[in-house]
Amino acid sequence: MELLGRFFKYFSLDLGIDLGTCNTLVAVRGQGIVLNEPSVVAVRKGTNQVLQGGQAVGWSAKEMLGKTPGSITAIRPLKDGVISDFEITEAMLSYFINKVRGRYVFVRPRVVISVPSGITAVEKRAVTDSADRAGASRTYLIEEPMAAAIGAGLPFAEATASMIVDIGGGTTEVAIMSLADIAVCESVRVAGDDMDEAIINYLKRTYNLMVGEQTAERIKIEIGSAAESDGEPDHIDVRGRDMISGLPRKASISSAEIREALQEPINAIIDTVVRTLERAEPELAADLVENGITLAGGGALLSGLPTVLYKATGLTVRVADDPLTCVARGTAIFLEHLEEWKEVLENDLDL
Repeated sequence: MELLGRFFKYFSLDLGIDLGTCNTLVAVRGQGIVLNEPSVVAVRKGTNQVLQGGQAVGWSAKEMLGKTPGSITAIRPLKDGVISDFEITEAMLSYFINKVRGRYVFVRPRVVISVPSGITAVEKRAVTDSADRAGASRTYLIEEPMAAAIGAGLPFAEATASMIVDIGGGTTEVAIMSLADIAVCESVRVAGDDMDEAIINYLKRTYNLMVGEQTAERIKIEIGSAAESDGEPDHIDVRGRDMISGLPRKASISSAEIREALQEPINAIIDTVVRTLERAEPELAADLVENGITLAGGGALLSGLPTVLYKATGLTVRVADDPLTCVARGTAIFLEHLEEWKEVLENDLDL
């Protein structure tokens, strides 16, 4: 029996999946992150029929956003961190899982998927059902802030408070953890996508210029900031469609204007952090004076964000190493301890 157990362990495949609104990352136990692609699927317009071939999912599909012909639509099947299109999400997960399985194609993997802490039981069921239908033998759910804390290397299992602010594409998760559990948590559906939307709306209002999601994201990355900083680019040329003439044109946008455009979503994130701190027990709050706040997720890369959070809270703020992959790395580490920790998941999250 021991020999048989070792045989099945060798041919088993455990996957950790960060199922994000913008990107999906897959980690394999013992190998780390093996896949990082946009959560985008190309379908035939008016149907849920996914295009055939690798161009239908991931990077190839994202390049189609806003550029598809009349017969094709590129869609993102997750919104605000949860599944908005069950069938398309299942097809996307199936594609990613099969791409990673490789020589283990005959093995149904165990899967750990990160989910926002604020989602409902119905939304959790949609995630587990999608993964099971996509080929998982067993699906476990882990809350995103816990996975982010593990991936960021925080001492979340120790008797001291750790605070994580995970700013993804659809949700921002703020949590204070101690002794391997979440003591206080807030989840708000304001994150990177809302920053892109704020830029799109600002350009509409101020310049009568219509731009797409990918252009807004590029603007955010290149000159977006939460606070003024030395050496930031002054202006960027933005190309789009004039809302009055309907013709293509460009406009020169300053970094100060983009900072103004981003104020609303940034303030919503700051308010969430402050509310979470106000709910913390005094001993946990005392620990945070020493331990500070750690930022994870793609939104953590926004210039000046640590500065405005420090001004709002008085706590030291650091950005985790490679914040974009924190959650996925956390699921990979969790896989190493799956037998030890899975009962916690089953009791708290697995339905």
